[in-house]
Amino acid sequence: MARRSIGCLPLMLGGILALAWIGEVTQPTPLQVETFDPRSPRRPMPQWSDEAFVIEDRPGAPSDSMGTAFAVDRDGAWLTAEHVTHDCARIGLEEGGVARAVSRVVESREADAALVRDGLPSDHALPLSGRVPAPGSVGFHMGFPAGRAALVVSELIGAASARRGRTEETQPVLAWAEVARLPESDDTLSGISGGPVFAEDGHVVAVNSAATDRRGRILTTAPDAMIRLVQASRAVNDQPVAYPFAGLADAEVRFASWLEQGVIRRIFCDVDDAPRLTAAQPKG
Repeated sequence: MARRSIGCLPLMLGGILALAWIGEVTQPTPLQVETFDPRSPRRPMPQWSDEAFVIEDRPGAPSDSMGTAFAVDRDGAWLTAEHVTHDCARIGLEEGGVARAVSRVVESREADAALVRDGLPSDHALPLSGRVPAPGSVGFHMGFPAGRAALVVSELIGAASARRGRTEETQPVLAWAEVARLPESDDTLSGISGGPVFAEDGHVVAVNSAATDRRGRILTTAPDAMIRLVQASRAVNDQPVAYPFAGLADAEVRFASWLEQGVIRRIFCDVDDAPRLTAAQPKG
């Protein structure tokens, strides 16, 4: 079995972003975190390839951070990465330069995915699919690496498994090879965690999870694991229509439109629940 180390998306932000936290009332409702683990009671799960990765955890105590989230239901359901929401005292979606606090999150214990149940409403939602694209397929990764909007293009290497840090449990993932980035940059991909990964048919097939800048590899959740979390949450009723991408230029146009519409946003984690300004770093 091949085993490779892959860096957790590095956690240095080029420019520190300070946001005020806004709740519905002076004292927002405490964050409620539910967990979803289809492995307990354990049942047969899909088989993946023998290639394995080890995701290196950031040393030290949890700290304030930033990732990416995207709307999957117009009534306020948003997907992101589980490691973006884990150990947070408060979580907020960016709106108009402030972080709007949310109070209900469902975290997967099967994959690096989490679903915000009571986020901002959205005029649009992104279509999801549990189908694994064929190896060599093009993927479009969208989000906010280093806090700035970017589109990353990749080719699917195939299915694999990943173990985070020193834990023994593994998770099914898809491994991708980065081939282009717009705008062009050699900066870290930190901050794109939680963002959508589109297949060429226009469906979101994964959530960005981890990457290594040196090797140009990106790990994402497995499509079926993402879908199991969404179904278990019972918070997603929309079934948007997916339209195939006509190419890179089309992907750029759609990404810009989704940013303008607020379908893809930055999401913030505050590990200290005291009301204050918080400086956020990308969480990888």
